[in-house]
Amino acid sequence: MNAAEHPVVPRQSPPPEQGDGRLPEDRRRTIRRRLITATIIVLLIGIPAGYLLISASQSRRSGQDKAAEAAAQGLREGWPSRMLRRIFEVPIPWDAEDVEYYETNNWKASRMYVQFRTSSNGLDRFLTNVGTGRAALTEGRITVGTRDTKVAGWYFGDGVAWAGTTHTNKDPRPTQDITVDMTDPMAPAVYVVSAATP
Repeated sequence: MNAAEHPVVPRQSPPPEQGDGRLPEDRRRTIRRRLITATIIVLLIGIPAGYLLISASQSRRSGQDKAAEAAAQGLREGWPSRMLRRIFEVPIPWDAEDVEYYETNNWKASRMYVQFRTSSNGLDRFLTNVGTGRAALTEGRITVGTRDTKVAGWYFGDGVAWAGTTHTNKDPRPTQDITVDMTDPMAPAVYVVSAATP
């Protein structure tokens, strides 16, 4: 056989599966680029979607809490939020116990009804932080009106050492009607109606 009978065939590269087992460089770059693109898409869509789901869940829970609070009739156990205490200027002392409150709103006025038991020092701190003092309490005086007494479900009967005062502020700041059960001077029970006009 001579050279003419054996044509020269150009040398071909082996298929990717053969050889040293590595992918060609341009194919690796393509896969890397696709992975980066997929990761960016997941981050751009996934994070905001997750944030929206969490936000919607929190908003729904907050709305349910507010609806339950608005639907509640009469006092409910627990402390009012800091914001409510600040708006209605009812600085409940830190050592207060048996705290209950109720808030009402209408176009004429907003009111917060609060009751709690505290120590003798706690009563002094409360009155001072409201802007008044123990000297302002008049023995035998009940400052919470009949309407507010019915709304809160309170009963100011005989045989109790009542003392009361009304602390008035200029609008739009609230005015507080404060009545205190001083039967046990070391553990007075405080009843407050704080009313603010819009």
